[in-house]
Amino acid sequence: MFDIGFSEVFVIAIVALIVLGPERLPKAARFAGLWVRRARAQWYSVKSELENELADEDLKRSLRQAQDDLRDVQGQLRDSGRAMRDEVDAMNRSIAAPVGAAASQAGEVSADGATVSDDAHDAAPSAEAAPADAAPTEPAADAPPTHDYASAALPDYRPSSKTPTPTDERR
Repeated sequence: MFDIGFSEVFVIAIVALIVLGPERLPKAARFAGLWVRRARAQWYSVKSELENELADEDLKRSLRQAQDDLRDVQGQLRDSGRAMRDEVDAMNRSIAAPVGAAASQAGEVSADGATVSDDAHDAAPSAEAAPADAAPTEPAADAPPTHDYASAALPDYRPSSKTPTPTDERR
């Protein structure tokens, strides 16, 4: 704190002994020591409070930074999830599209047994738009078999057995 050497302390002690005398000097020294201890304790208290406040501010700053980083990562994950969903949807459409294209390329059999070309297929009403009383049309014997891949676009990941297993969370 103060830059006081031995010679200065010695001079102060001689002056105090002369001014206070030998009877009151020990009481004055104790009193001065008490005030010095209280001043030091107060100084250390203020210093520790200041350090705690700085540590709290640093902790709050790092917490804010972590929250900002978390928000950024959350946004990136949300964006990548959307992109992945879009890719899966595009794949599902591309898988389902060849099925529809194969059916239109192979030609469909009309009610009178003639095949419908692609141009006529676009202009003619589809089988789904046919009246309910009309009989379903049978494919021609030489037409390649068509498979319904519409359900393949949405896979079913549920367990095949109806009995619950010990790890089944739906119980």
